Amino acid sequence: MDGVRGRRVSPSPEAVARLDGFRQPLADGPTDPERVLALLDELGSPGTVATTGGRYFGFVNGAALPAAVAANWLAAAWDQNAALAVMSPVAAVLEEVALGWLVDLLGLPADCGGGLVTGATMASFTGLAAARHSVLERAGWDVEAQGLFGAPPVTVVVGEEVHASLLKALALLGLGRERVVRVPADGQGRIIAARFPKLSGPAIVCIQAGNVNTGAFDPAAEICAAAHEAGAWVHVDGAFGLWAAAAPARARLTHGIGEADSWALDAHKWLNVTYDSGLAFVRDAAALRGAMSIQAAYLAPGARREPMHHTPESSRRARGIEIWAALMSLGRGGVADLVERCCRHAARFAEGLRAAGCNVLNEVELNQVLVSFGDDESTRRVIAAVQDDGVCWCGGTVWQGRAAMRISVSSWATTEDDIDRSLAAVLRLAGR
Repeated sequence: MDGVRGRRVSPSPEAVARLDGFRQPLADGPTDPERVLALLDELGSPGTVATTGGRYFGFVNGAALPAAVAANWLAAAWDQNAALAVMSPVAAVLEEVALGWLVDLLGLPADCGGGLVTGATMASFTGLAAARHSVLERAGWDVEAQGLFGAPPVTVVVGEEVHASLLKALALLGLGRERVVRVPADGQGRIIAARFPKLSGPAIVCIQAGNVNTGAFDPAAEICAAAHEAGAWVHVDGAFGLWAAAAPARARLTHGIGEADSWALDAHKWLNVTYDSGLAFVRDAAALRGAMSIQAAYLAPGARREPMHHTPESSRRARGIEIWAALMSLGRGGVADLVERCCRHAARFAEGLRAAGCNVLNEVELNQVLVSFGDDESTRRVIAAVQDDGVCWCGGTVWQGRAAMRISVSSWATTEDDIDRSLAAVLRLAGR
């Protein structure tokens, strides 16, 4: 039970209860800063979850690399506004360098545009805003100027197992959660290409690189070919799975992904940088700028790339600093090793569960393991026991109508010993 700093992976009920100590009226006068920090540590530290340790397997939450943490501290001390290059030359340069490295690392088009956002939800929002701009511009409509009132209808196609964050992004863009055309998926959550609909008019197709439950990839090459033949835009929700492109042993999973038009992923997942860091890439850089740029008399553009013209936010923190630091500290080989190591750990976990008679529900090709311990009630009981036990933390889900434990391995700190100890704890609590 030594998740981080000698404590449980999940906080004790007593530690959670002590957080009520923060619930007090705001003081009339100032409080000494040392007292403020002491109170945060005294009450807050025990109430945190050890996501930076090696045995946290929930929600695809990566840990934070030491170089990324230190860079985050430095960035906070610098307190840079990364909106414009003139506001922070260092933030603008490091953002541009980091984006260039990532384009190369992920095998994306060399001249595509990119932006740093809060996470995969806003990354999808950004890519889909560029998509909306492009498909409506081709239909003769300026959506940024005129909005969607009276605009030509846009058909949006998603898989049956589309992630909720992508639907949220569609809703924020006025394209709707329920107007989508859903394509049936197979037992792993992959879109069945043979069931892909015929398209006409403005259309956006959304595919997955790494299903959040199974880790499965949609057949990108087939879907991109069919969508582009109809003039549709293809957006990839690759929050964590797109990182497989950086690992030669896993890159086959991303076959055809580079043929898409926009890509969304998280840096705070598999790159293991600090929260919150998302990445949006768009093949047509002009479409990205068309959707995201902002003009005002006091915002005179400079000669260099202006970060805020590539993201929804204007004023924002300098996320590129810790992304640059993480990539610099790992190098190409380090990123590949991080991804591959997590995949091996997931396979080791799955093999141990199968050997004990548990039912692993997915093809473990990436970092996700889905397991059932019998009926739904038994599975939920084991999940609750694991979370209460504190040796490791695994989440629950419902997969195609069946309760399952979801194990996500994405931390640089996870070792084989962490996997073995976690496996032993899960099997003990499951009575295996």
